[in-house]
Amino acid sequence: MAVKMAPDLASSQVAAQNQDALRQVWQTIQPDSCPRSYNFHMHTTCSDGQLAPREVIEQAIAIGLKGFAITDHHTISGYKIARSWLEYLQKSLPSTSFPHLWIGVEITAQLLNTDVHILGYAFDPTHSSLEPYLQGKAPVDRDAAAGVVIDAFHQAGGLAVLAHPVRYRRSAHELITAAAQLGIDGVETYYAYTNPDPWHPSPKQTEQVKQLSAIYNLLNTCGTDTHGSNLLKRL
Repeated sequence: MAVKMAPDLASSQVAAQNQDALRQVWQTIQPDSCPRSYNFHMHTTCSDGQLAPREVIEQAIAIGLKGFAITDHHTISGYKIARSWLEYLQKSLPSTSFPHLWIGVEITAQLLNTDVHILGYAFDPTHSSLEPYLQGKAPVDRDAAAGVVIDAFHQAGGLAVLAHPVRYRRSAHELITAAAQLGIDGVETYYAYTNPDPWHPSPKQTEQVKQLSAIYNLLNTCGTDTHGSNLLKRL
C-alpha cells in the first residue's frame, strides 16, 4: 500500500506523526509484508543497534521499503538523525520515491509483574507525557507501569504496540489480554522468534498472536527487531 500524504502534511516531521496513515498500513499487513515492504522495529547505534541512522536510511532505500520506523530504546535520537538525512535526500532528488519514516521508540514496561517492551509510534515527541520515556534509560516506579506507558503514548497522539508477545516469561494469552484491557492499540504479530535467514515470521507464534489480536480487535504489525548490520534480519 502506498502512503499518500495530504498537502498540509508535507513536512517529514508531521508525516512521521500521521497516525491515520499508519493505521491504514497496519490494516494491510500480511506475513510477507516484512522485511521488504514494511518494517516497524529496528535499532540504531543510538541505542543497542549496529547500524548508524544514516545507514538505516540507505538500506531502507536499497531494499525498497515503502514505510518503516526506527524504534531505539528510550530515545528518538536515531530517528532525528535519520529523518534529517532522509530530508536531505528528498530535497536533492525530488523526483525519486522514498520510504515513509514514522517516529517510533521502544519502552521497557511492567505488565503482570513481567518486563515487557512497548513500541510507540506516530506520537508528538514534545508532549509532556513522554518526558520520562525519551531520556535514554528505562522508566522506573509508576512510570514503568504498562498502563501508564500506553496512556502516555495516547496523550501524545500516538499508538502503542506490544512487541514480540511470545518472548516473555508470561504467556502471550495473559499478556495480550492484560494489554488489551489497558487500551493497547496493536501487537507485533509478524515476528521471527528463531532469527531465521532469510527472515520470515514464526508460523506457530504468528497464528497464536493473530487469534488473540482478532479477539481484542487489535492492529497487527511486523518488524525484524534489527540489532545487527542488516535490516533484513534481527542479528
